[in-house]
Amino acid sequence: MGKKEKEKKEKPLDKMTAKELRELGLTTGVIVGVHAMNKAELIAAIKEVRGIVDEKGKKKDIDVRALKLKIKELKDKRQNAVEAGRSKLADSFRRRISNLKKKTRRAA
Repeated sequence: MGKKEKEKKEKPLDKMTAKELRELGLTTGVIVGVHAMNKAELIAAIKEVRGIVDEKGKKKDIDVRALKLKIKELKDKRQNAVEAGRSKLADSFRRRISNLKKKTRRAA
């Protein structure tokens, strides 16, 4: 009886680290600028090269950077409301900031 070689199953792209994705991107030889990409960009580029099509479900693709910009704007507005003595308005901004922070944590 001979040894049966087990085929190595590749981890799903979503479960790979950014470092593993960069190495995978470099082995394809098609993707340019691998080291400047973040994880989401690497996954998209590798899927494009492999011809994998994403099926869009109920979840929307949340852009964390855009959410953080919105949080920053709301923090400025909240600070202005506090300085103006408008505590109810400041409290509403605080709640909106809190909700956006929760969304960024879920997206990550």
